[in-house]
Amino acid sequence: MSCHDFGPDSGGRLKGVTIVKPVVFGNIARYFGKKREEDGHTHQWTVYVKPFLNEDMSAYVKKVHFKLHESYSNPNRIITKMPYEITETGWGEFEIVIKIFFLDPNERPVTLYHILKLFQSPLTVGGPPQTGRVLCSEAYDEIVFQEPTLLMQHLINSAKPITNGPWIHNTNFEEKKEKMLQKIVTAQPKVRGEINELKERLQLAKETIAKFKEEIAKARTQMTIQNDGCSSMLSGL
Repeated sequence: MSCHDFGPDSGGRLKGVTIVKPVVFGNIARYFGKKREEDGHTHQWTVYVKPFLNEDMSAYVKKVHFKLHESYSNPNRIITKMPYEITETGWGEFEIVIKIFFLDPNERPVTLYHILKLFQSPLTVGGPPQTGRVLCSEAYDEIVFQEPTLLMQHLINSAKPITNGPWIHNTNFEEKKEKMLQKIVTAQPKVRGEINELKERLQLAKETIAKFKEEIAKARTQMTIQNDGCSSMLSGL
C-alpha cells in the first residue's frame, strides 16, 4: 500500500486512536578556546530534533523549520531530510523555534522551543569553558497524534529503523527520569507538611475572622441599644 491509495481527505479520522511519537531535541556546542578574530564567535553549535526511538522520521515528517536569531543570515532554515539539524557558530545564547511539518497536510505542524546553550551553568569555579569540550543540552518530548487520518497512521507505521545497532542519545533519559522521580518522592513529605501548615493557618484565619465578625455584631447591638435608650430619653422630655 502506498500514499497514492489514500484519498484527498486521507480516509477521515480514526476515532479513539492515539499515536505517540517521542522525540529528542536540543543542541551540542564546542568552545573554540578564544574569540574568533573575524566575528568574535566563541563556539560551534548544532541544534537538532531526532527520534527517541530507532526509526526514520522522514517516513512521516515533510520538513523541519528552524528559526534562529535575527542576527544570522537567513535565520529561517528548512531541512527536508534526516538528520534534521543546523550547524552554526556564535557567541550568545538565544531561543530557537523548531517547527515540524508532516507529509499528511491534514496534520497540523508541531512547534518546539529550545534555548541554545553554549556555556556550562555554572562555569567551572575559577576557570573559563574548557577548549574542545562538547556541551550537550537536550530534552525529551512527545508528539501526540490524536485521532490521526488513515494516511498518517500508514506513514507512521511505515517508519523503518535508522541503524541495525543500538540507538544511543547523549543524555540517559531513563536515568534522568529515575532521578526526577526520586526528587518527587523525596519532596512529597515536605510538600505535605507545607500543605498542612497552610491549612492550619487558613483555619486560624477563619476563626479570627469569625471572632471579629462576632465582636462587630456585639458592638452594633450595643450601639443599637444605646441609640434606643437615647431616643427614649429624648421622647420623655
